Amino acid sequence: MVCRLQKSLYGLKQASRQWNAKLTEALMLAGFEQSKFDYSLFVKKKEGKMVIILVYVDDLLITRNDMDMINDLKGVLNQNFKMKDLGDLRKEKVALTPLEQNQKLTTAEYDEVVQQHQDDKLLEDKAVYQRLIGRLIYLTHTRPDITFAVTHLSQFMQSPKQSHMEAVLRVVRYIKKEPGLGIFLKAFNKHQLVAYCDSDWASCPMSRRSVSGFCVHLGDSLISWKSKKQCTVSKSSAEAEYRSMATVTSELVWLSGLFKELEIVGKPMKLFCDNKAALQIAANPMYHERIKNIEIDCHFIREKIQEGLIATEHVPTVDQLADVMTKALESQEHSHLISKLGLKNIFIPPIEGGVERIISW
Repeated sequence: MVCRLQKSLYGLKQASRQWNAKLTEALMLAGFEQSKFDYSLFVKKKEGKMVIILVYVDDLLITRNDMDMINDLKGVLNQNFKMKDLGDLRKEKVALTPLEQNQKLTTAEYDEVVQQHQDDKLLEDKAVYQRLIGRLIYLTHTRPDITFAVTHLSQFMQSPKQSHMEAVLRVVRYIKKEPGLGIFLKAFNKHQLVAYCDSDWASCPMSRRSVSGFCVHLGDSLISWKSKKQCTVSKSSAEAEYRSMATVTSELVWLSGLFKELEIVGKPMKLFCDNKAALQIAANPMYHERIKNIEIDCHFIREKIQEGLIATEHVPTVDQLADVMTKALESQEHSHLISKLGLKNIFIPPIEGGVERIISW
């Protein structure tokens, strides 16, 4: 016997897509427009008023400049779905250590093992390593300070060794030291996108590929960042930096289109790079035998500069904020750069007897 369903059932392969289509239809009938740059974003504008919805599966985050429009939206949602209002989004959440309690976080022999690679055996149970890396990857969405380390260690998911596990545990120990570190977004910001990009040339000892990294600020608030190994080998540090510039340019073009839909229009976006040769390649559209191997798609950065969409500037290496996305730094330099990125300890420890309690991890 074959049964034809009148609607999708929860748990089926198509259920999530059907739910998204149903929600999208209801919102568009209510006058919302779906963003062309982010399909989970819906915007409704009316007489200078605006309400914005961000959808994550069946959770909706709503913001507005008019409370009446939110009340109207809640009425529409209640008519079409069973909805629960969870109230204002206020409380921050500290990073809970993704380990069992009292598990050992490091060993005294760690540095010696990493340097000499003696007795560096494969882990017997790689699932433990994979679960831990998965939790850390999730945490990188709000902790850019661990992005490079987690990106690097995630390369060894299939064949992790003891030294890799030791390195992951050191990342966990770092998180446990400051669980409340997070991104601070200012209520009032300049409508100016500023990006920093950097690369570490041929840093991968296995493939000799370079690592690209960038961070993007809206005014003084960090809104986007990335650390990723490049897809091909670069013949020079200038080429590696130029590829990084192309990567962040793609991000800036996308953000520019998204902000236009939200009626956020700023000045030409600034792109800071610490490699003068890469800046000259981007500024001067001339043929040179040393860069003829660079793919055509990387050169679209020149087009965006000529259009006036992006303005490139040189930044000294000591002030290069994206450095934290491309390489492991010393403790003092790492702390300096993440503070410049805008990360702050947003978790306030509880107060007992009028004296601030310092939590020792």
